[in-house]
Amino acid sequence: MTVSLPLVFVLGVIAWAAIKFLGIRIWVAVVIALFGFWLSPTFLAPAIETGTRTGVGVVNGTDK
Repeated sequence: MTVSLPLVFVLGVIAWAAIKFLGIRIWVAVVIALFGFWLSPTFLAPAIETGTRTGVGVVNGTDK
């Protein structure tokens, strides 16, 4: 059975769990999220996207 979840949902669950169980403050999670938006127009964006796609492929077992 295949379950398809958006990556942003998975990351949101991880962030919620980090705030709830690891005691990370909400402002730290907000700064980390904003950092992603600030990086998006830079030259690092393609490398981040490629790395994310590769990581998802490894987790899904579709990376060859």
